Amino acid sequence: MTMDRSLAALGLDDVPAKQPLTYPGRPTPGPSLLTGDELLELGVRRLRLGEWYVDEQRQLDETLKELGQAVTGRRHPVVSVGSNASPGQVAHKLTRLGIPATVPMVPVRVRGIAVGCSGHISPAGYVAGTPYVDRGAETTLVVTWLDSTQLKAVDDTEFPDYQRAILPGDAFPMTMPSGERLGGAYIYFSTHGVLADPDTLRPRPGGGDQSALLASLLEASHGLRELLGPDPATWVERAGADRDLRERGTLLFGQEGWVLPQTEFLPYVDDSPVLRLYDDLPPLEDSLPVPAPGF
Repeated sequence: MTMDRSLAALGLDDVPAKQPLTYPGRPTPGPSLLTGDELLELGVRRLRLGEWYVDEQRQLDETLKELGQAVTGRRHPVVSVGSNASPGQVAHKLTRLGIPATVPMVPVRVRGIAVGCSGHISPAGYVAGTPYVDRGAETTLVVTWLDSTQLKAVDDTEFPDYQRAILPGDAFPMTMPSGERLGGAYIYFSTHGVLADPDTLRPRPGGGDQSALLASLLEASHGLRELLGPDPATWVERAGADRDLRERGTLLFGQEGWVLPQTEFLPYVDDSPVLRLYDDLPPLEDSLPVPAPGF
């Protein structure tokens, strides 16, 4: 019997843009090809991504060609933080614009990057995640391979609250399940800084339970309770419907002294009109033959 690979059957159809308290949604659980409302398994091979197999039947690049979509080498690898790692959210972002939601999605081990909370309230009303530089961190993050139209669409959902940088693979090692170390990949980081934990003044961990995060912020700030309280459900309902409330809440983050500026990504900001492709970013030398423990 063929397994039902629909997002609904897999429990991956949450769309945080429509259900803010589900943010960041469930990330893809393994190497996959998102195609519309289905998530197909990718069989890892000790080769470049396009030579991995889809459902043990045909190579990924062959499958993409059959679907009339760009092959992996003509796509842009993007380290996805927050809901951009969620198949349900990615499918929603693309299909609502009439763009085919055909996207390879692969969990990758990334060194030097941790996930915090952005210092602003998003248009949907939730407090989104953002990466920050932590040289001691090793985090599993989903890399999505977007074609140029898809990347432009994601840009439009991220700007101006986020900037796009390109991480060099020698400074931020990114190891695929195949053992390949990516030569580089794009990443979005918040222009609003990172929320600090009031007790430690270190970045507050992001990417967890949104209701718990909002409840903690409400408890810590009388101003936020007055503006968006008394509870997380009221927060997202009010903030998602009122831009002025979102902006006032964002200002309160700063007034509470919770916002740490982000400067470590600035040297890597990508403002080139020429977008880098997977083919433009060859793997770091001799990385493919090296075993990849833990996958």
